[in-house]
Amino acid sequence: MKVRTIVLLVLLTLPLWLSVVAFAQRGRGGEAPSPYPVVTGKAYRFEKIAEGVYYATSAGTMVTGSNNILIVGDRDALVVDTGTSPAAARAMIEDVKLVTDRPIRQVVNTHFHYDHTDGNQVYAAAKADIFAHEYVKFAIEKLDVLHREPYNTSQLTNVPNRIGTLKKQIAEEKDPARKTGLEQQLAVAERGWEELKEIRPTPPNKTYAKRMDLKVGPHDVQLLFLGRGHTNGDTFILLPKERIICTGDMLETAPSYMGDGQFDEWVASLGELQKLEFDTILPGHGRPMKGKAIIPAYQSYLTDLTNQVSNLRKQGLTAEQTAERVDLTAHKADYPNIQRPGVDLRGVRRMYQWMDERAKK
Repeated sequence: MKVRTIVLLVLLTLPLWLSVVAFAQRGRGGEAPSPYPVVTGKAYRFEKIAEGVYYATSAGTMVTGSNNILIVGDRDALVVDTGTSPAAARAMIEDVKLVTDRPIRQVVNTHFHYDHTDGNQVYAAAKADIFAHEYVKFAIEKLDVLHREPYNTSQLTNVPNRIGTLKKQIAEEKDPARKTGLEQQLAVAERGWEELKEIRPTPPNKTYAKRMDLKVGPHDVQLLFLGRGHTNGDTFILLPKERIICTGDMLETAPSYMGDGQFDEWVASLGELQKLEFDTILPGHGRPMKGKAIIPAYQSYLTDLTNQVSNLRKQGLTAEQTAERVDLTAHKADYPNIQRPGVDLRGVRRMYQWMDERAKK
């Protein structure tokens, strides 16, 4: 593999936990305070989006994984997604006590990826019900999720690489303040690496196919499967009274990981999302968003990506070559993190596979 390709892959596949911290705490163009009331715990920062509804993001002190939504009822509470490790789940349960004394009795997994489900075992041990689309149960039980993407690159490859890089930087750093900052980052990375050893993939015990309705005190909670996209079984969580939608990784502040994508169906599923009534989007990674403008923006991004990859593939380019050449800078007004040509190789490999699958039908 060319050196440029290797560098590009490293840059584009930094651990999800690193991007989660950044996206959760900044606005476009730099740091911006949250417009919502904020309570910060040891591991999580809670933004109060509506009465009884909180958006939990990493406080930066540990590897937590995806962002989480906390819905508090009269007697108990529900959490959306469980983080990247049992330690992250325990930290969430502890920090939740800052905003409510209600026990967490229900959990929803938006999809099967590790950073949304690897804390499941903690909630299951506490006798909470775990709800998800039926594909999530299949994937966790059958796909050997700790020996495939995105876990392989984001955890088994990138985390040790990150630790090694930090150790080298610390050894070379002369400035005491910068060295202290690097040492703090190293401590978080090393603790996160150790925490991975505890993971036991735990599937949901309650599944659905198209829709499931839950009640959490005064909150109506609708679990909706609007079609395949980011994976084969993504759940949207709609709170109709509060006009809030939780999108998991079907829609994020930045373009999502695409290694399990169903690309044309993803665009169609977002079209179904557009039809729902909501004002606030709480994504699996990123920050709360208002309105629906991000939906056609992401549909346009996905369509452009698909067309470019298809055209380059027809020219005989490998997935590695295509990942280098795809140019999506036309979308940087919606996604400021896009600064130059190039996309995640894992997504392009999946798109090549997806095109092969379509050709056989």
